[in-house]
Formats: sequence, C-alpha cells, structure tokens
Amino acid sequence: MNFDLGLEGKRVLVSGGTKGVGAAVVSTLLSAGARVLTSARSIPPRSATGPIYVAADLTTAEGCHAVINAVHQELGGIDIIVNVLGGSNAPAGGFAALDDNEWADAINRNLMPSVRLDRALLPMMLTQGSGVIVHVTSIQHTLPLPESTTAYAAAKAALSTYSKSLSKEVTPKGVRVIRVSPGWVETEAAVRLAQRLADEAGTDYEGGKQIIMKALGGIPLGRPAKPQEVADLIAFLVSPRASAISGTEYTIDGGTVPTA
Repeated sequence: MNFDLGLEGKRVLVSGGTKGVGAAVVSTLLSAGARVLTSARSIPPRSATGPIYVAADLTTAEGCHAVINAVHQELGGIDIIVNVLGGSNAPAGGFAALDDNEWADAINRNLMPSVRLDRALLPMMLTQGSGVIVHVTSIQHTLPLPESTTAYAAAKAALSTYSKSLSKEVTPKGVRVIRVSPGWVETEAAVRLAQRLADEAGTDYEGGKQIIMKALGGIPLGRPAKPQEVADLIAFLVSPRASAISGTEYTIDGGTVPTA
C-alpha cells in the first residue's frame, strides 16, 4: 500500500520546534515534503534543507507578531498550524505556591500562543477554504498532579476547551481543528527530571523513570512515549489521509488515563 501522506509543498507553522516533540514534528513534516517555519527563543543556524527558524518568545504578543509576520514573508500563506509550545516552571508545593505570576506564566505559555497565532492566521485558511490546526494539550487537563502542575493542567484544560469550540466554528468552513493529548513523553527535559529524581533517591535512570510513572498512577505500556511517536500521530492527523477527522482529541499516553 502507498502511504504517502500528501504533505508535499504544504506550508506549516510549528510553534516551539527546536526541542522535544516540536523538533520531532518539524523533522517529520520536513521529511514528508512540507515547507516548515518554526519558532523558539534561541535557534540554531539555518540550513538549506532545514526549517525556517524565527527567534521569538511566543509567551508575549510581540513574539507572536514576529512569527505571524514571518509566515507572511517566508511562506506566503499557511496550510497547517501545529501549536506545540507549552510547559511549566512552577514550583512544587500545591496551590499555595502558585502566585499571580505563576498563573500568568502558565496561561501565557500554554494557552495564549495558540489563541494569538490562530486568530491572526486562521483568516487565510478560511479564505482558501482549507487548513488544519493541531493543539497539543496534555493528559494533565484530566489527570492533574496537584503537587506541581495545577496551573499547567488548568491552562491545558482551557486550551482543550478553546480548541473544541474553535473546531465547531470553523470545521463547516473547511478548516479542521484537532487536539493531541500526550502523557509523559521522554523528551530532553523529561530525561533531566528522571535523572534528578534518580540522584535524589540514590538509584539509576530507570529507577527515576519508575518514580515518575508511579506518580502518574502507572503507565500500562511500561514506558513513556517517544517524541517521534507523537510526531508520527500528528503527521497523520494533519494529512489528507485524516480528512474526515476534526474536533476530536487523541490521547497518546501508553494507557495512563484510566478512563476514556
């Protein structure tokens, strides 16, 4: 069977595309023939075969405007937006450790970049009558960890609700909107966390991974997902092969969430 994804020449924006899942998405879509523009606070040198990089802080309105302008100048339009950017720097300590600044950071990192980029670029998709938007959420919007991820989980829940509402509005106009909800993914940051926990507990890296999996209530698959596995799912969902899919959320967590 020919499983060409039909992405040759598609104009793509990936937010947060230099590390982890974002970098895997960029690489996968490039290999499928797409033209990819991506953003990060610090970027590597541009190569002839790589993506178009834009240095921007998407937690700010100014950073989003810089990326929007680059899409117009470098791509001349947009077919696919993959909003990957997210994360949390909040301290442990539960609700009491979260002041207004921590809450604002969670919202500005995990919700507002998608809102701003969609608001500016979606009109082009509506004009052409086609396009795909993917919002990368998290299983933590249904399975939060109160000790350390309350604000992050709440912001991802807001992103999921926003995404669902957007899909109901624009799917009849030809633009598909989809959510991808990863569980624990073995990114560079996750490796550092597991190693730190391992060092604190006097065990090895595999022991550190077990600590994290236990905190999540277990991963039936027995391991975290790989960034490439998430990227492969996203590549399929943005392709014409998935043209009947919109408004839904795809969980990729090795069975972590106990109920659908």
